[in-house]
Amino acid sequence: MAGFLLRLLPFWVREPLLIVVGAVFGVRILYLAALGDGGWMAAGIGLVFLVFTAVRVHSVVRALRARRDRRRTIAADAAAAGTVTSAAVPPTAPAPAARLPTTATREKEPNAWAQAFAAVAVFAALGAAVWLTPHLSPAEADSTPQAVSCPSAEDGELPSAYAKTPGAVTGAELCTALNRPDLARILGTPEETATSASGTSDTAPLTDGKVAQPEAEVRFDTYTVNVSATYNKLSIAQYVDLMKFGQETDVRTITVLGRPAVLASDHTMKIEIDLGSGASGGPVEQGPLARTLSVAFDAEDRGGYFDITVWSTSGALPDDGVLLDLAGKVLPTLPRS
Repeated sequence: MAGFLLRLLPFWVREPLLIVVGAVFGVRILYLAALGDGGWMAAGIGLVFLVFTAVRVHSVVRALRARRDRRRTIAADAAAAGTVTSAAVPPTAPAPAARLPTTATREKEPNAWAQAFAAVAVFAALGAAVWLTPHLSPAEADSTPQAVSCPSAEDGELPSAYAKTPGAVTGAELCTALNRPDLARILGTPEETATSASGTSDTAPLTDGKVAQPEAEVRFDTYTVNVSATYNKLSIAQYVDLMKFGQETDVRTITVLGRPAVLASDHTMKIEIDLGSGASGGPVEQGPLARTLSVAFDAEDRGGYFDITVWSTSGALPDDGVLLDLAGKVLPTLPRS
């Protein structure tokens, strides 16, 4: 189809376009080959483009020379015809208006240079449009991956535990507070974009649905961040005492936003579920290490706390300053916190 359309173009439009395209692609491919992208095969393709371009240039030069010679021949024939007409008229008779023979009449032809310049200008305009479109188009037309958004609303009604807990936040509210535009920068990976964001309004396990425990999670290629709130009567001080009987390591008590807090590390759980064969899947395995910052709801530590947990599939963890920075930016934005 492209070849058919090119053949429909006038000679002085088609040939300059082919020359420009061949020269640009040939030089570009040779440049990439020189950088090591493609090797000898790319260099050969670039040379083919340049040879093709040289052939087209030779064709245009021959056409220009033929056009110039034809104009000289027509001018010479016109001058000779005018001399013969003047000699055939008697000196005493008034000279009739000189009229060139019909064969010497020059038809008005389009200017070849103007056509060539217009073709190159059109090609340059198209190239500029392709180059500038990504920079001028709206954000939704940009090919750059956009940050994910949180669910707009809760699916279904909230559990009754939320109605019995005044001031309890929901999973959607936690997700909105966590999914900040600068979250990747806080984690130390500013070039990454979140791949998913979610929020759920569940209840704490083993409480018969009586304790609200909403949570939100934002995933990146490197790190995953989870924020949850547990509305029980357990204080941070009691929580630290329980850690002595658990598997938590590197436990450190601190103060965050004027509230008691504790840092601890523990392994996540890895669960495989087989949905195809109907089997229960593999056993529960130990997942990568996670670092958690637990912050009391209030300075009096009257019970209940926020958990901010970060982990990665590689097992690498950011330093504790990242968790403290997250707490300082996320928790104050939560309603009723």
